Amino acid sequence: MAKAIEITDANFEEVLKSDKPVLVDFWAEWCGPCKMIGPIVEELAGDYEGKAVIGKVDVDANPAVASALGIRSIPTLMFFKNGELVDKQVGAVPKAVLSQKLDAQL
Repeated sequence: MAKAIEITDANFEEVLKSDKPVLVDFWAEWCGPCKMIGPIVEELAGDYEGKAVIGKVDVDANPAVASALGIRSIPTLMFFKNGELVDKQVGAVPKAVLSQKLDAQL
């Protein structure tokens, strides 16, 4: 089963160049809601293997990309298509909500 890829300040731009939709989970180790949504993001990585790129950015370890995108609350999940931000979800939500947003980009 596929796992969410680790996205960093260094590889963020490269990941966005994907020809598939990209879901990025901005999270931190100390964030309770992030721990709730983390397993859902991992499940989505398996569910959408080959159809979308699912990744996670640890905002404490990668402050540049979080700052550039204006991330103020975590978890924040951003949906990109062709390198452009197309949707965003702030806060923990059920898997169905994220699947719906991802399906809209496929």
